Amino acid sequence: MGLFTAINIASSGLSAERLRVDVIADNIANVETTRTQEGGPFKRSRVVLRPRVDQPYFRLPFLPKQWDNGVGKGVRVSEIQKDDSPPRLIYDPTHADAMKDGPLKGYVEMPNVNIVTEMVDMITASRAYEANSTIINGSKSMFLKALEIGR
Repeated sequence: MGLFTAINIASSGLSAERLRVDVIADNIANVETTRTQEGGPFKRSRVVLRPRVDQPYFRLPFLPKQWDNGVGKGVRVSEIQKDDSPPRLIYDPTHADAMKDGPLKGYVEMPNVNIVTEMVDMITASRAYEANSTIINGSKSMFLKALEIGR
C-alpha cells in the first residue's frame, strides 16, 4: 500500500459524491417540470458508481513503484442513468399540459421525482462526502505525526 493511497481513494469518493449531489439538486429543481426538450415531463436522473480497477491515472514521480501504486482503487462514475419509471399523474384540467382527450382527460404527467427519496439520497451523499473528507484529514495528521517522530 502506497503512501498516498488512502488520500487518492478518498479523493475519488469526494468527486463522485459531489457529482451525486449535483444530480440530486437537478432532480429537486425539476420536480415540477412538465415539458422538456425531449418531450414529456422531466425524468429523474441517478448516478451509477463503479469501483475503479483501471490503471492509475496519477503516479508520484519521486516514489518508487513498490511504495506508490497510483490512485489505488476508489470509485468512478460509470454513467448517469435516466429513471424510466412512469410519471406521476395529477388531476388539474386548468394546467397547460393537461391531456385534452381520452380516459385521462384533465390529468397532467408530472416528473417521476419523489422529493423524499431525493432528500434521503442527498443525506447519504453528504455523509459519504464527509466520511471521505475525514479520511483525508486523518491521513494528513498521520503524515504530520510521522514527520514529528523524525525530529
